[in-house]
Amino acid sequence: MAAPSLSPDRAARRSIPRATARLQLHRDFRFEHAARTVDYYHRLGISHLYLSPILVARPGSTHGYDVVDPTRINPELGGQAGLLQLHHSLRAQGMGLVVDIVPNHMAVGHHNAWWQDVLRWGRHSRHAEWFDIQWDSPDPALDGKVLLPFLGQPYAEALEAGELILRLDADQGQLQVAHHEHIFPLAPTDHAVVLETAGSTRLGEVIAAFAAIDPAHPDKDGHAAAAREQLRQLAADPEVMADIDAALGAFSAGQPHGRSALHQLLERQHYRLACWRNAADEINWRRFFEVSELAGMRVEREDVFEAMHAEIFRLYAEGIIDGLRLDHIDGLTDPGRYCLKLHQRLRALRPDHEPYLIAEKILAGDETLPAGWQLDGTTGYEFMEQCAAVLHDGEGEPILDELWRDIVGDIPTTADQLQSHGPGELCHFPSMVQEARRSFLARNFAAEFNALTLCLHQLARSATQTRDLTLMSIRRAVAELLVHFPVYRTYANEQGMPAQQRELLASTAQKAATTLHAADHATLHVVEGWLGGDLLLDSRHAHRRALQLRAIARFQQLTPPLTAKSMEDTAFYRYGRLLSRNEVGAEPARLAMSVSHFHQLAARRARQMPGSLLATATHDHKRGEDARMRLAALSEIAEEWSTVLRHWHQLNAPIVAATSGQQGGIDAVDECMLYQTLVGVWPDGMRVGDDDLIALGELAERVVAWQRKALREAKRRSDWVVPQSEYEAACERFTRALLCDPGLDPRHHPFLTELEDFVRRLAPLGTVNSLSQTMLKLTSPGVPDFYQGSELWDLSMVDPDNRRAVDFALRERRLADAISRPVSLRQWQSGSAKQQLIHAVLQYRREHADLFADGHYLPLATHGKLARHVIAFARLLPGQQEDESDWQATVVLCTRLAAHLLSFEGRREEALPLVSAEAWGDTRIALPQALSHTGSTLRRWRSVLTSGEGELSECAMPDGERGGSIAVADILGSLPVELLTLGLS
Repeated sequence: MAAPSLSPDRAARRSIPRATARLQLHRDFRFEHAARTVDYYHRLGISHLYLSPILVARPGSTHGYDVVDPTRINPELGGQAGLLQLHHSLRAQGMGLVVDIVPNHMAVGHHNAWWQDVLRWGRHSRHAEWFDIQWDSPDPALDGKVLLPFLGQPYAEALEAGELILRLDADQGQLQVAHHEHIFPLAPTDHAVVLETAGSTRLGEVIAAFAAIDPAHPDKDGHAAAAREQLRQLAADPEVMADIDAALGAFSAGQPHGRSALHQLLERQHYRLACWRNAADEINWRRFFEVSELAGMRVEREDVFEAMHAEIFRLYAEGIIDGLRLDHIDGLTDPGRYCLKLHQRLRALRPDHEPYLIAEKILAGDETLPAGWQLDGTTGYEFMEQCAAVLHDGEGEPILDELWRDIVGDIPTTADQLQSHGPGELCHFPSMVQEARRSFLARNFAAEFNALTLCLHQLARSATQTRDLTLMSIRRAVAELLVHFPVYRTYANEQGMPAQQRELLASTAQKAATTLHAADHATLHVVEGWLGGDLLLDSRHAHRRALQLRAIARFQQLTPPLTAKSMEDTAFYRYGRLLSRNEVGAEPARLAMSVSHFHQLAARRARQMPGSLLATATHDHKRGEDARMRLAALSEIAEEWSTVLRHWHQLNAPIVAATSGQQGGIDAVDECMLYQTLVGVWPDGMRVGDDDLIALGELAERVVAWQRKALREAKRRSDWVVPQSEYEAACERFTRALLCDPGLDPRHHPFLTELEDFVRRLAPLGTVNSLSQTMLKLTSPGVPDFYQGSELWDLSMVDPDNRRAVDFALRERRLADAISRPVSLRQWQSGSAKQQLIHAVLQYRREHADLFADGHYLPLATHGKLARHVIAFARLLPGQQEDESDWQATVVLCTRLAAHLLSFEGRREEALPLVSAEAWGDTRIALPQALSHTGSTLRRWRSVLTSGEGELSECAMPDGERGGSIAVADILGSLPVELLTLGLS
C-alpha cells in the first residue's frame, strides 16, 4: 500500500474541535450552570462546549431560536458577565466555545424592536426591507401592509368582544392596540387622530406635534420620539390623563360607535389583523417553516447581515467564541454567498485564527455539502443516519413489512374516522411523503405556494412567447415538481444553477411529468428552465431577470420546509414499521445499510469534510440515541417481535374497547407506535413487581405528552389546527390504563410484566448496538458530538422530553469511578460502560489528535463465519520519516447484529452484551502490509480499553502482498467494541 500524503492544511485546521458537548441554555440552566460542567467535560475529554443560541430571545424561551434582539447577550442566561465567567472557565482548561446562531429568522412581537418599528412605520421603516415581506401584494387589502394572524378568533368576533383594546403606554408615551399578550403599535400620525377626539385644548400642542410628523422625513424617528416624550410628560398630569382616557374611550367596544371607530383606525394602520387560522392562506411574509411567530430575514442585504451579526462578530474578535453553528442554512436566499461572506468577516476579525463553521443541513441520499461554501461540515445528521442504518439488520425487512401491512390493514378507512389516506398509502413511505406534500401545499403552505406561482405567472406574462401560460397550469406544474423534489433544496443564484443540481431538477421534472396531465407538460418544461436559471445570463431584460431571481428564491426557500414538514413532522409519525428509522436526516424506507457502503461514506467524509460533527443525538431528535439502538435490535429478532406485537394487540383489545370514546379507541397504527415507544423508553432497572406507582406515573406523563404530539404531527386522527380531543383522550386513557395501576387491576398487570420481561431480554442487544454506535462516533472521520447527558443511557423521546434537566452530579460521580479502572461491562445496565468507553477513547484522541484530525480512513476486510457481524477499519497517519515505522495507526472493531450470537447459560436477560470468544470461531480481520509489518517484522497490537495485547498473524492479501490478521476472538473477549494500537514487538 502506498504511503498516503499528509493533509495540506493541518495547521489551519487546529481550530477544529477534538470533541464537542452540546448544552441547551435557558433561564433554569444559565451560563453559570454551564460553567460548572466545564471540569466534568474536560475530564471526559471534550475540547469545546457547543451552546444553543445565546442572544436575546423571547422571555422564557426554552431553546433560544426565537431571537428578538441579536445585538445583546440574553440576560436570562446571565448576560455578558455570565458568558465571560463561562469563557474564563473554559480557557482555564484549554477548552473552546462554539455557539449556535440563527441567521434565517427572528421572533416577531412586541419584544422585537425592529418588528415593532415596521408595524409603526410600514414601508417607511428603516427595517421594512430587513424582514422578508411582500409589500406589493396582489390582494388590495394587504398592499403595503403586513398580515398579523395573531387573533384567537375571527377579527369581527374579536372586535365585537372588546378583545382589541386601544391604550396608552404611559412610560413610552405611545398609543397601542393590545390583544391579550400581543401589542400592536399605532402609527405616529394616528396618535393625532385619536387624541383629537378628546376635544381638549391641553392636548393641542402634542396633537400638532404628532400631526406634523412626515413618515418620509429622514429624521422621522427623532420627531416621533420628541412627540412621544411630550405625551409621556403630559400623561403624568391627572387632568390631562383624564382627557387622554376620554379619547381612548371613543374607540372602546363598550361605547356607542366605539367598535366602528376602532375598526376604521385599525384599517389605517400598516398591518392587517386576522385570525391565526388565516396565516397559511394569506400570510405575506416568509416564515420559519409554518411558524407564524418567526419571520424570515433578508440576511443577503449588507445592512441586515451586519446588524444581525454585530454581537457575534464582537465576541469572536475578542476571542470569547471560537466557532459557529449556522441554524437552518437552507432558509437563506443564497446560503453559499452567506457562508463565504461570514467566513471572510471572521477571518478578518482574527487573522491568526481559522473559524470553525458548521451548518445545520440535512443531506439526502448521496448529496454532499458544496465545497465552495468554506464550511467545516454539517451538524451531523447524515452520520446519525449512516451509523444507525449499518446497525440494523436488513434480513428482518420482509417480516417487518408483513407485520406493518397487517397492522395498517386493521385501521378504519372511512372518511369520518380517518383524515389521512387509506392503508395502501401508509405502507409505502415515498407515497406517504408525496401525499403529505400535496396536503401541505394546499393548506399549511398555501400562501407561500401562491406567492411562488404568482411570481412565475408574472414572469410568463412578461414575454410574448410565454404570455399564454395560465396561472392554473403553472400551479399544477409547480405542485408536481414540489411533490417529487428529492432533496431539501437547490442553490441557484444570479450565476445560474450548478450543473449537477440542474440535472437533478431535470430528472425531477421528468418524474413530475408522470403524474401531470399531458396538457401541462409544456408549462412544466418552461418552469423547469426558469427555476434552473436558463435565462439568467441574459441581462438585457432587467425586469424579467428580477422576476426570475425572485421566483428561484421563493422556490428554493419553499422546498426545505415542505420537505421537512412532510417527512419529519408528518410521515415519521404515520409510518411505524420500525420507529428507530424515523429520525431526522434518515430515510425510513431503507431499513439498513451495508458495511461496505458505510465505509465508502466514511472515507468520503475523511476526504471532503473531516470537520463535520458526528452526532447521534441532538436537541431535535425523535428518540434518544440508546432508545433508537434498542429499537434497532428489533430488526434482528423480527420474527419474535412480530409474535410479541400481535400478542400484545390481542391481549390489550379489551382495554382498547374499555377506553374508547365517541371516535372509537386507539387504532392499530397508533397502538403499534405506542408499544415501540414503551419498549424504547422503558427505564433500565424499573421493575413492575416493585409496584412503584410514582415511577410508572412519571413515565405515563412523559409518554402521554409524546403521544399527544405524535397524534397531532401525524395528522391522521388529529392535528394542531383542529385537535380531535375525543380521540386524543381515548389514546391517553389507554396509555394510562396500561401503565398507571398494574397492582390494582390484574387485567393490566400481564402486559406490564411482559413488557418489562421483553425489554430486559432486549436490553443486551440494544447495549451492543449502543456501544458500537458510540465507538463509531468516537473514531470515524469527523468531530464526535455529545448531546447533554447522553454519556449515560439516553432513552429520551422527542422534545420537550429530550430537553429535560441533566443530573450532572450523577455523571461526575460515575466518571470518577470510570477513570479508576479499565473499560468493562460491570454494571452495564447503569450506562457506566458507555461513559467509560467515551472517556477512554477521548483521552486517546487527546493524545493522538493529529491521527484523528488528519488520519486516513482505511476499511479492513473481515473473513470467517461471522464476518458480517463485524465493522472494522483503521485510522492511519503518515509520520515525518519515509519509512513506515513512523506512522501512527489504530484499528477499530465493532460488533453488529448480535441477536443470535450472545452467549449465556440462563435466560437471555441474564446475558452480557457480549459475543463469546468461542462464538467468533474463525472470524478474522485482515490488515495490509503497511499496518501489519514494520519492514519484515509483524507488529503487535495493544488494547486502548483493556489490558489485552498480542501479536498479529502472517497472512496473504488478495493482491499478493504480505499482510497480517487478527482473530476477533482474541480481541472482543471482554467488550463488544475495541480500539487497538499497533506497535513494534
